[in-house]
Parts: sequence; structure tokens; C-alpha cells
Amino acid sequence: MEIGTINKLKVVRKTEYGYELQDEEKNEVFLSRSLVNDELNIDDDKEVFIYKDAKDRIVATTLKPNIQLGEFAYLKVREISKHGTFMDWGLPKDLMIPYDEQKERMKEENWYIIYMLKDEKNNRLFGSNKVSKYLINNDIDVKQGDEVDLLLYKMNDLGMSTIVNNKYNGLIFTSDIHKNLYPGDKIKGYVKQVREDGKIDIVLEPIGYKKSIDKNSEIILTALKQNEGFLELTDKSTPEDIKHQLGLSKKAFKRSLGNLYKQKIVEIYNDGIKLL
Repeated sequence: MEIGTINKLKVVRKTEYGYELQDEEKNEVFLSRSLVNDELNIDDDKEVFIYKDAKDRIVATTLKPNIQLGEFAYLKVREISKHGTFMDWGLPKDLMIPYDEQKERMKEENWYIIYMLKDEKNNRLFGSNKVSKYLINNDIDVKQGDEVDLLLYKMNDLGMSTIVNNKYNGLIFTSDIHKNLYPGDKIKGYVKQVREDGKIDIVLEPIGYKKSIDKNSEIILTALKQNEGFLELTDKSTPEDIKHQLGLSKKAFKRSLGNLYKQKIVEIYNDGIKLL
């Protein structure tokens, strides 16, 4: 079984207080009955997270942590002590960030991007706030146009820094940001290019997306993004209302709206249009 990850284990014994679970190598771990909603039976399979509890025992839990071994996550500081900073990661025992793994001194109640590691000597999990230290800059296995998972973590002078597919260093340039983005957001993006230094330029729409829509469609999309994704306009709106809000004729508006609807970029309601 792998400490710091979710494991699928088999129930081999039941006790008054819980269950003994076993992996294929016959390693066993205890799961408290208080963490199980439905009764488990011998030979049942159960997915559990493995970690060390406050008494330094290797235990199983059905609780799903906000971060696993080898992953990045946006976590909140719960407490600061002389030993390090303790983060809320969704389990009773907080995740410690040693001071030598902090890019800067953390503050209580603040949120930070954390990478989770394991001390191989004692199997204890800990975190690091030194993001760049654990990002991969070679053997990049994504290419231009690929859809990727993003974890946003810092706004700078160039744009929004992001972690790509939980392992690469990415950036969304300010010129490519057309909606509100916040550190900690998990969103989809698309690879614009992979640079020689291993950093990845990211855009929020598929490559070629802007070529697939006309100029008037762009006007509608820009207005939607500036109004939190919704406009009180439909194909039944008056020409005056459409002209006032978008500067378009009703004919041009209806044609471009139909184009956006067919591409499943917007949804049309009785009281307006919504950006999907």
C-alpha cells in the first residue's frame, strides 16, 4: 500500500472498533468503524486514504484529502508553531510545512499552493511551498493545442502563473485573460506553445477558436465576459436595445448569436443569453 494516496484494499477482519484491511502483499491497516457509513463484510473491497495519524500510526480513512502524494493543491494555514506551519488538508491531523520548505514565512488564515512529499525514513507526509522546486521543465509530454488541467497560483506582471497537469510550469499572459481568474482556481486550458526552457504558454480557448467566429460574435462574447457571462438580450430584443448595448444591427446580432449557439458557446433563454 502507498502512504499518501488512495488505495483499494480488501477487508480481512472485523473487530468491535473497526476493520483490518489488506493489500495484495498482505500488508494490513486499520479502518475505524466511525468512518464507515455502511457495514463492511469480509472480502469487500474498500477505497481508503493511507496516512499517519496524530499518534504516528499508519491508518486508513474514508475521508478524501484535498491533496495527495506528488500533487499540488491550494491549502489554508490553520496554525503556525515553532516546528512549522500546519495546513488544513481535509483530515483531522494537519499537514505540516517545515520552515525550510517555505518560500516565505506563511501567515495564519492565508492560502498557499502546496506540494506534498513523504519522508522515506519515517513515512511521514509533509508539504512544501517552494513550487518551482517540484515542477518539471524537461520531457514535456504535451504539445500545442492539447487540452490540459490547470491549477492557478499567482498573478504577476506577465499574467497568471499556473501548474499544468499537476507537474509543469505554465503562464496565461494578461492579453489572453478575458475573465476573472483567481489563485486556487482549477480550470481547463489549451497549450499555445512549449518554450525551450520547458515553460508552457496557455490560452483559455482552443487553438483556432477565434478564427472560427466572426467579428460580430467577438463583440457579443466580449460583452458577455464584461457582464459576468450574461446579457439581457435575445433575438426578440428591439433593434434599439441591441444597438445601444452592442452597436450591432438586429440582423447582424441574430446571425452571430445563431453562430455562437450552434458552436455551443452560449445558451439562449427567454430573458437573455448566457456564456457557457
